[in-house]
Amino acid sequence: MDPTAVNDMWKNLFAAQVGVRFVETGLDRVVAELEIRGSLLNIRGVVHGGALMALADTVGGTAAVLNLPAGASTATIESKTNFFATGKSGVLRAEATPLHKGKSTTVWQTRVTDESGRLLSLTIQTQAVLQK
Repeated sequence: MDPTAVNDMWKNLFAAQVGVRFVETGLDRVVAELEIRGSLLNIRGVVHGGALMALADTVGGTAAVLNLPAGASTATIESKTNFFATGKSGVLRAEATPLHKGKSTTVWQTRVTDESGRLLSLTIQTQAVLQK
């Protein structure tokens, strides 16, 4: 599925409302961007941790969806985020890559960086593969 189709898949849903835009969508790498704006900041004027987590969850979950066998669905069953730095302006970039692709679960690592490539957060999430 190409990035345009993935963006269409999220149309009128949470990711699109937040401003997530997919720019690369392969089976082993999914990349999306999110422009930092006032509504994504916390009271200290930096990107809210929940925005970083939402971006990472969306990208990792989408990567899991793209890898599902026909007729299967997925659900996040575990997610952990480490925060390393703050973002204040510009565009966030999230890149999800697989750590494990099994029959009943997949595990995705999503790195969120700022425009300079500085690592802001790292999320590892486990997705259940739900067979019909």
